[in-house]
Amino acid sequence: ITEAFGHQFGKNTLLVDWMPQKDLLGHLKEAIYHGVPVVGLPVFYDQYDNLLRLQDRGAAKILTLATVDKEDTFLKTVKEVLLSRLHRDQPMKPIDTALFWIEFVIRHQGAAHLRTESHRLPWYSYYSVDVFLFFLFVVAVITFLVVMTFRLLCLAKCLKEKTNQTKKK
Repeated sequence: ITEAFGHQFGKNTLLVDWMPQKDLLGHLKEAIYHGVPVVGLPVFYDQYDNLLRLQDRGAAKILTLATVDKEDTFLKTVKEVLLSRLHRDQPMKPIDTALFWIEFVIRHQGAAHLRTESHRLPWYSYYSVDVFLFFLFVVAVITFLVVMTFRLLCLAKCLKEKTNQTKKK
């Protein structure tokens, strides 16, 4: 690669032939947060979709195999990549946000309006037992109907054979 672009890469540049997707996506999330420019060269599967999402957020640029061959395209693309100001742009520091919400809950005696309604659900709804039983019932009804249809078809065939045998005698 160094011959193709005529530049030496720094010690913090990682060039690999293959990387597990979980590691790659984790690396991309870290890159967004820390403002590391991402230049992607999608080849197959969902790489293009992942890079397109990053590009839409201003954290990446996408190169294609056709454009990467041009002399300064790679270097120009690296310089154009926007950093992750969007992800770190917060009105307050995290500790100030935490203090605000703690004081908010204290001021409003527990802030019941912020609690989820799940704690009021019966246990069978909370664990979706009712949904599971409904689907089990639907499967049982369909199975019953299929079995009964086959039994009726077999019974009709048997009756037809009996009538054919009686007619022959």
